[in-house]
Amino acid sequence: MDIDFLRNELKKIHIRNVPNADVEVVNESSLKMIGKGRQGAVFAVTDDICVKVFGNEEDCEREYQALSMGKHTNLFPKVHDKGKLHIAMDMIKGVDLREYLQSQPLTPELSAKLIEMLLTFKEIGFERIDHHKRQIYLLEDGNLKVIDVARTIWRDRVYPYPRKLLNSLGEEIKQQFLSHVKELNPKLYDEWLHYIRMEELSRQICQVLMNQSTKKQNLDKLCEKLLIRDDEKEYVKQLHGLVHKVFKEEWVKMMILKGMDPEKVMQKIDEHWDSLKREEPQPSKKIRDTKKSKVNLREANHVGVPKKRYEGAVVGIKMKPRRFY
Repeated sequence: MDIDFLRNELKKIHIRNVPNADVEVVNESSLKMIGKGRQGAVFAVTDDICVKVFGNEEDCEREYQALSMGKHTNLFPKVHDKGKLHIAMDMIKGVDLREYLQSQPLTPELSAKLIEMLLTFKEIGFERIDHHKRQIYLLEDGNLKVIDVARTIWRDRVYPYPRKLLNSLGEEIKQQFLSHVKELNPKLYDEWLHYIRMEELSRQICQVLMNQSTKKQNLDKLCEKLLIRDDEKEYVKQLHGLVHKVFKEEWVKMMILKGMDPEKVMQKIDEHWDSLKREEPQPSKKIRDTKKSKVNLREANHVGVPKKRYEGAVVGIKMKPRRFY
């Protein structure tokens, strides 16, 4: 393959991504387009080599990385050249699984090869061990090849079973494939079936929630039960707990930075706070009317927890039990 010729021709090809549709292609080169999809278009370079031109650099980089991860296997086409928006690779000569299953049955032997494909995906580190049937090719020697592997890495959402493959097979062939999996490995079948049932249950729950109507008036009355600021005793209790939580989290962070055992730090803090709780009197008018409060902190112990109980303040922050509106 003449790399210089290829790259010169690629300058005459322009690809534009279209949301939820195949890319738009402007081809002024001598290369013949042989297919296109959501990420890019494929052009024949020679009888044995094709080039995929992408609409954006991210998809191109994903595809190249995925092909590189599997280059030591026989599952992926060999890469011959890589640019910012193109990858030249071996031409796949075979029939895709979608076309194959239109005229041929899904045999246990083919199902075994599909399971081996998923295993290879997992072993080389793909985040999504899945693929659509139209992107899986059967060669004349009976082996499999896969294309369009960009979406197998850098995924925000990953399914724990081959969801895309199963759904692409159609319900009848899907059940055949699952029956073959059950014969080959009942444990794997049970796990996939579990995830399929959880997905269906989630879908049913979603439909129930979407069809339910919430009456604002009733919800307003229910929300009033969550309010606590009008109950001074409960308010002080909850505020005390909140300050305790924040103090504990921040103090533990500080002690970890100093190399101390966080479990011991948290234990000391809890012991100290429990002692304060036992000594702390219930809120009274005298406390509410107090206009000045002083913090008297003695020297801290080995983890820095103050031993002297505070009065109206926590760690040097003056605080009166009052409502904050």
